[in-house]
Amino acid sequence: MKVLLKKRVLLVLLLGLLTIMFLKSDWLATVMYPVKYKDDIRASASNYKVEPHLVAAIIRSETNYQTGKDSKKGALGLMQIMPDTAEWVVQKAGFQDVTEDTLRHRADVSIEVGSWYLKSLNQQFDENMVATVAAYNAGPGNVRKWLDTGVWDGSMEKVKEIPFGETRHYVQRVIYYYNKYKDLYPSF
Repeated sequence: MKVLLKKRVLLVLLLGLLTIMFLKSDWLATVMYPVKYKDDIRASASNYKVEPHLVAAIIRSETNYQTGKDSKKGALGLMQIMPDTAEWVVQKAGFQDVTEDTLRHRADVSIEVGSWYLKSLNQQFDENMVATVAAYNAGPGNVRKWLDTGVWDGSMEKVKEIPFGETRHYVQRVIYYYNKYKDLYPSF
């Protein structure tokens, strides 16, 4: 009799949990798609006039908000900036005291450098967010070549024409997270 009662209680609890999950799906979605470092993202995005949802989507795609990461290709930090690119950004933006170590381990520094770089790419690609995201991954030279030669038109509709598989999937992933964040955090 006690075993039957325990099973019933567990069943009721399970049904209650499932009901809450379905009724509060936004809550569940924010648990599945959290945004860390919101204040840093907001500040840097505002400073450089880039979409904070895009910054968050890139961070989610690159490192899932984990600092101290280095990629196999040598990219550093939360936003996975290549050292040469970071050096160029630091020089152009006039940032002070940015080292590979601070870029790697300090979220605020990585977000600041990455956001400035996004602004630069966004300007280079005439505010085309899809091309900007592709350039963030493949480099602006590759993306400019694809656009100039007609290999890809810079649209999301034709993203399958991007010749680098890694970049094609990267763009799809970042845009997915971007749209998810816009839905979940409209007043970011």
